[in-house]
Amino acid sequence: MSIRKREGNRPDRRFADEEFLKVEDRKALCARLRYVESANHKLRPGDYGFHPSHNPRPSKSPCDALRAVLLAEASSLMQQGIMLGMVSQFGDGSVPKYIWAVDEANEVYEANTRPELETDYHGYRLGDDERDMRAYILKEWKRRCR
Repeated sequence: MSIRKREGNRPDRRFADEEFLKVEDRKALCARLRYVESANHKLRPGDYGFHPSHNPRPSKSPCDALRAVLLAEASSLMQQGIMLGMVSQFGDGSVPKYIWAVDEANEVYEANTRPELETDYHGYRLGDDERDMRAYILKEWKRRCR
């Protein structure tokens, strides 16, 4: 089975303006949203205490392709992304579909909501098939971290 290439230009996959959320709103999102690991995004699920997925999805980008990213780090990255406003646009009373973050090695990660509970997120590293999106997120991350 071949890995399907991700869609290129999706308007919902763009971050909101930096002024979209006030600091208080960002803190409230950090308290409300949580990162939940998924075996579907692990090359070595046993390293995380998971049994191999009963329904592995080869089209999913593994978050641990370069190194293990454990729950504490993934949660911290997601919160950093929220606090920098690296979230997709969303309406009143809802949550962002996407949250982006960059680790110390300049690897870009994307978290999105889980269909069964919109306040739970799972994440993955943006791979080589996402060069344009990685560059877009990395450039904005560096600008917002000044």
